[in-house]
Amino acid sequence: MFEGFVACDVEGPAGLLRTLRGGSGAPLLLLHGHPQTHVMWHRVAGELARTFTVVMMDLRGYGDSVRAAADAQHAAYAKRAMALDAVAVMRHHGFERFQVLAHDRGARVAHRLAADHPARVERLMLLDIAPTLAMYDNTSDAFARAYWHWFFLIQPPPLPEALIASDPVRYLRSVMGKRHAGLAAFAPEALAEYERCMQIAGTAQSICEDYRASATLDLVHDRADVAAGRKLEQPLRVLWGEHGAVGQCFDVPGLWRERASDVSGLSLPCGHYIAEEAPALLLAQALNFFKT
Repeated sequence: MFEGFVACDVEGPAGLLRTLRGGSGAPLLLLHGHPQTHVMWHRVAGELARTFTVVMMDLRGYGDSVRAAADAQHAAYAKRAMALDAVAVMRHHGFERFQVLAHDRGARVAHRLAADHPARVERLMLLDIAPTLAMYDNTSDAFARAYWHWFFLIQPPPLPEALIASDPVRYLRSVMGKRHAGLAAFAPEALAEYERCMQIAGTAQSICEDYRASATLDLVHDRADVAAGRKLEQPLRVLWGEHGAVGQCFDVPGLWRERASDVSGLSLPCGHYIAEEAPALLLAQALNFFKT
């Protein structure tokens, strides 16, 4: 699925992180979402590698990256900690400054990465998210029903972990298959890879901790930024699916303009999984936005 890319495990702050690198040119980091892996980029990575040095990684807790131990404060899965993984990965590959394309959970990591390490992130494109704090503060009945997993995964352990671990593939197919395009949006080999990784020991706990961190410590960090008047200064482009819950429930560009100084963006005629549902449209946006 990634001809010409080379896999490499990089030592991060909490353990090994799976990465793939390919292409040449300006460095571009790709971060995936839940409950997926770097494989979600398989329809766009090759074309991007014609112009950029593309680095993909599995977030901690996902794919073939480390399952960091849980802690009472969920600090191991705070986006601040996960952003440091990205810094370590890019430094290993020889890049101190880079651009970022990120989806879903990876886009939340990218937000914190750009906020905490502004000198490292030149510009970023975020796919189908609004700021985490704004989404929690403005949750509606429609959003809660569409994104039920947000509120299921943050329940105290061990119930969510136990239910997911009892049938990880069923959980994954329920989350991914009930959105706009259904499971037909995913290449069989990609879906098989998501299912394989979902069954790795410790994954259920890791994804719960990811979401628990977003509902607790991540909000502390976001509120501190808001209180201090800190905004992202890098050029930010946001894309969202017109058939997805995020665009239907939130004013995506308006909410990002509250958190960033230079915002552009638009909706695309697809659902949540933009890189797999509308790869040609995403590539056109990426090649237009990122610096070569």
